[in-house]
Amino acid sequence: MLLLLLVLVLVRSDSAENRCLSSLISTCEDCLRRGPECAWCSQERFLDGAHVSQRCGSVSDLRVRGCEEAFIENPNVKVEVNATISSTQVSPREINIHLRPGGEAMFVIEVQQLERYPVDLYYLVDVSASMQDNLDQLKTAGLALSHQMKEHSSDFRVGFGSFVDKPVSPYIDVHPSKLLNPCSDYEVHCRPAHGFIHVLPITQNMTEFTRVIQEQRISGNMDTPEGGFDAMLQATVCQKDIGWRPEAKHLLLVMTDQPSHLALDSKLAGIVVPHDGRCHLEDNIYSQTTTMVRLTKPKHLTHKTSDAKLWSRSNLDLLDLIPGSYVGRLFPKASNLKDLVVHAYKVNMVFVLCLSRLKVFFKVTVGMSCCPAEGGDQDVLMSVRPVGFNESVTVRIRQDCGCGCTETGRCHDDAGPSACPTETDVCRADRSEPVCSGRGACKCGTCVCDSSRLGNIYGKFCEMDDFSCPYVKGLVCGGHGQCVSSECVCLPGWTGETCDCPASTESCVSDDGLICSGWGKCVCGECVCDDSRRSGALCEKCPICDSSCQSHW
Repeated sequence: MLLLLLVLVLVRSDSAENRCLSSLISTCEDCLRRGPECAWCSQERFLDGAHVSQRCGSVSDLRVRGCEEAFIENPNVKVEVNATISSTQVSPREINIHLRPGGEAMFVIEVQQLERYPVDLYYLVDVSASMQDNLDQLKTAGLALSHQMKEHSSDFRVGFGSFVDKPVSPYIDVHPSKLLNPCSDYEVHCRPAHGFIHVLPITQNMTEFTRVIQEQRISGNMDTPEGGFDAMLQATVCQKDIGWRPEAKHLLLVMTDQPSHLALDSKLAGIVVPHDGRCHLEDNIYSQTTTMVRLTKPKHLTHKTSDAKLWSRSNLDLLDLIPGSYVGRLFPKASNLKDLVVHAYKVNMVFVLCLSRLKVFFKVTVGMSCCPAEGGDQDVLMSVRPVGFNESVTVRIRQDCGCGCTETGRCHDDAGPSACPTETDVCRADRSEPVCSGRGACKCGTCVCDSSRLGNIYGKFCEMDDFSCPYVKGLVCGGHGQCVSSECVCLPGWTGETCDCPASTESCVSDDGLICSGWGKCVCGECVCDDSRRSGALCEKCPICDSSCQSHW
């Protein structure tokens, strides 16, 4: 096992060294794109008379061959941390990385969450008729909950919004009397149905919150599902309207007793315009509820609710698809509302409660496989944020795809007449043949074959490919030959236009040692009988060749 491991290491090292050696390399940029182990020597009289590709090699190889350190172009991977930006939870806040093709960089993120973190809680309540008891309980439990949450947060604030369903048929009764009062049949005064109404922005004023809750009245609709996902999206994307604070933990509490409609349900009402995922509040009312379809799936809320937590009495399996969500069941009349919210908060904060006095470190590795198609050095911005945190790390990646000597014009990567012959006869298989078989370019006496979407073009004169010859059983030349100038050149032991015929006649030899019993020829490994009356794999059968007297003589 040790010997095998040693061989693998040696082979890999040799492969890495060979990656920098190619006659196709003609510029410093070509060299650096080969991999992080390749460097370029821009020394003026380095290896006079040699091919320009000899300027590319590993750093140690270039040193051995006489290139001075000051002339070696070898951009190194660099990680620079900006420690001047203050942070309370996630650090560092800014990192600058220099990468080159094939290179990797590793950095560490330190996370330590505050124990008594500011919390914004937004109540999103289903006010359909079946939620009457729960709404009454909220009127009394809301204030008590706010006092209980202050034990876990130094700055606790609340907001409120309501939803029912899309106010169109067939979700509601569109009779004029029912539009104003959906509960008129029961002699109860209800409010009109609505998709989502933002009632109270997040505030510290618990007196105002209590007053708003006391004023809420139920509404009504016709079918069982509600419009929860529409309301959830608006509550998360309308950041300014809702009043979400960037420095606080965001909790979205959804209270409902029925599942939510999905996207295809909207077609029942003739609504087919896809949702754009944006905020559409006008005078605190969701304005597109009758014109845009619902979310396709709750997972579409994922990037909008990265640190929002949701609760519901139903649709449990769907809401669980949202990362960071918590789902619990309300008891009748929402008697366990306070305990449910506090427990959900603790579950979410268990990481903090266990590790609030410790620091957690995450190791992040970033790699660069190749340079952008347009070339040149470019910057890429990325953001790394732990789930549930409002602080993130900004990572600026500098893609080093150019050479410093290119700016001064001193890379010496333009091959002179002595280094690269201009004649093209060496790139012809025959004087009458086109250069590189018409499928490539002659570069410094070597054919550089064209690329093709059909397959590979290769060979000394680009005379071979793997796509223009006949295929047998899905393999070019039956897998027994090479495609040369659109013709199959068979490997030893195989013949035929498609190289699918064995040259051996062994399969045609009968028990008496004769080919096809002496009555045929072996063609492509099978007997072809001379007499049409004969049959069998070896031409051994002929029931009408002799008379019955002769057969029984």
